[in-house]
Amino acid sequence: MVEKEKIDKSFTLSKEYTKNIKSKKFRSSILPLLILAPSIVLVIWIFVPFIMAIILSFTNYSFNFPIWGYVGGENWIKVLSNYDFWHGVLVTFEFGASATAVEMFAGLGIALLLNRSSPFTKILRVVLLFPLMIAPVIASLIWELLLNSSVGIVQKFLNIFGLYNVPWASSPKMALLTVVMIDAWIYIPFATLLLLAGLQSLPKSPYEAAKLDGASSWFSFKNLTLPMLKPIIYVTLIFELMFSLREFTIPFATTGGGPGDTLMNLSLLGYEHGFTFYNLGLSLPYVLVLWIIIYVISYYLVSKWQKSKVSR
Repeated sequence: MVEKEKIDKSFTLSKEYTKNIKSKKFRSSILPLLILAPSIVLVIWIFVPFIMAIILSFTNYSFNFPIWGYVGGENWIKVLSNYDFWHGVLVTFEFGASATAVEMFAGLGIALLLNRSSPFTKILRVVLLFPLMIAPVIASLIWELLLNSSVGIVQKFLNIFGLYNVPWASSPKMALLTVVMIDAWIYIPFATLLLLAGLQSLPKSPYEAAKLDGASSWFSFKNLTLPMLKPIIYVTLIFELMFSLREFTIPFATTGGGPGDTLMNLSLLGYEHGFTFYNLGLSLPYVLVLWIIIYVISYYLVSKWQKSKVSR
């Protein structure tokens, strides 16, 4: 009788142990899938429209006509042989390079000034967040009022120095400068915060050793700060360049791409063909070329970032 109870007890324990093992195996196999689920959904959410865009770029799909069909490379030939496309590429690079350069240099300079512990710098760090909270379209409208020749505060200030009725966005020569200025006002804080975080993460011992050796501030910045900060600079550069190259809101809200075609970048050209002329098939090559440009530049910068991490 005792023997039978022992056998039953051992069998029950064995059964429970097997059940626990299976439960642990199930949890260990399902847990990674649950963790990856949001990223898988996100990839599908991005991947499916992207593939659809490539497919539709080879069709005559239009919002005006329900019937559409395959036209081969006709749309791509029209786009690549069009003057507007190459002008749009030039505007995209001009705006992207100008805005990114201003934001990177200004962001680094402000970050260096704020890399000190004082009540004033703490207040400025909070103030820097304000432009990031404003939508670009709202910021563009605010700056239109500030630059207005009759009621704008900026224009009233320039009047003191004898500069009257500055054309700003209404002039082909000033339009690019105007949108770069607005873009810089919005995105300089983003670059500053990233670079400031990088500066505060740098080790203190190399600076202390350099100070003991009598090194100047410029020497420390050139030979210590910049080399150690390279990975963060590349990360900031990638983000800022992507923002600038694909910028649509500020040129559209400010001038609608004008005056004339002065600010008609690839994003605006794609929008115009797709949602003004309702020719989606013809608009998609503009967007896809912009994606290729951003991908190639980002891939190059990411490779530089990886090398800078190894050499740091």
